[in-house]
Amino acid sequence: MGFLAAIGLIAAFLIIALIAIVSSLIIICPPNRVAVISGRTRTLSDGRTVGYRILKGGRTIRIPLIEKVSWMDLNTIPLEVSVTNAYSKGTIPLNVQGIANVKVSSVEGVLENAAERFLNVPNAHIGQIAKETLEANLRGVLATLSPEEVNEDRLLFSQKLIDEADDDIKTLGLQLDVMKIQNVTDDNLYLESVGRRLTAEVVKEARVAEANRQSESEQAEARARQLAQIATVQADKNIVEERNMLRVRTAELDAIARAKEEQASVAGDIARATAEQELEQQRIELERRRLEADVVTPAKANLEAKQLTAQAEAAKIIEDGKAQVEVFRLLTDQYQAAGDDGQRIFVLNMLPELVDKIVSTVNSVKIDRVAVVDSGNGAGGGIPGFVAQLPGAVVSLTEQIEAATGVDILQSMRDTVVDPNDDSDSELPPPPPAPPAD
Repeated sequence: MGFLAAIGLIAAFLIIALIAIVSSLIIICPPNRVAVISGRTRTLSDGRTVGYRILKGGRTIRIPLIEKVSWMDLNTIPLEVSVTNAYSKGTIPLNVQGIANVKVSSVEGVLENAAERFLNVPNAHIGQIAKETLEANLRGVLATLSPEEVNEDRLLFSQKLIDEADDDIKTLGLQLDVMKIQNVTDDNLYLESVGRRLTAEVVKEARVAEANRQSESEQAEARARQLAQIATVQADKNIVEERNMLRVRTAELDAIARAKEEQASVAGDIARATAEQELEQQRIELERRRLEADVVTPAKANLEAKQLTAQAEAAKIIEDGKAQVEVFRLLTDQYQAAGDDGQRIFVLNMLPELVDKIVSTVNSVKIDRVAVVDSGNGAGGGIPGFVAQLPGAVVSLTEQIEAATGVDILQSMRDTVVDPNDDSDSELPPPPPAPPAD
């Protein structure tokens, strides 16, 4: 029984020891502190290689015997910043007092600077370094501002100081939360003199302003009286103008009324003339229609009847001509089909008409009597000579026809003499019809 109790005590002791060991290895970082675990190398975001890692809040486990944990506080460090006999713009010495709040920055990249400079350093020492840095920056900012600017616009002064010290503070790994200027004085009473001068200027401006206000009040009262009188005169003037305008308007209305009456009278005359003109137009239209019914329409009907009659006669002539053309075409085809015999037949058929035409040339010649004179040789050759001239005249006439038409009538007559023993030409085609009379 005692042995089991001893084993239980040993087990409990081991468990407690294990818990203690694990607790010593687990690092839990609160939000107002930073754990710097050194012992192993790591690469920062900017490419640098360092032998530590930083934990901002949360938890982690350190490797025993290899890593060591150090702590840095992120609490605010209040500072009183003051400079004496710091020359401002214009070489005027000033005394400036202010307050500032700084802390170790938790921004990545700046926190590493603080870890490298202030690890295991008390906050008082950190505050002293920050104070000296801010006072140096304060002197630099004062050199760019006049005493009036420093004293009148302290917010601008504080902002310039923060901008000037920001880079130096970040280089140290710190962060400037607040920087306020409390008091600005000088040993030469420059600011007091400036204040008295400004006070005098303010008093003078107040007196001038009061006098100006009094003068403006009197001027305003005079302007008011003047405006009242002007308004009265203007009102009277407006009344007179309105009366004149009323008389002018009355005359205009009278003139317009008279003009309207004249226009109405003229419009009546125009209406009557227009009505008479329309009535005359209707009369002309009636006369035009009567003439058209009595003269134009019968004339048109007569013209159309004559046109139809002429078209009928023309159609008959055209059809007769087409029939004659068709007859001549058929005869021509028959004569062409007959060859040389067809030409002789054609000349033979035309011979009576040719002879008739030849004889007709002397129809109008009437011989009352013929006197034959003998030659006196006793041979009695007068009459036979006259008779012998007739065949010569006929021959001469046929030669003239041949010269004009190219047809040798005598030769054609010789060629077309019909042999009484030849029956080949016993059937002759009928003579061509006479051409239509013109």
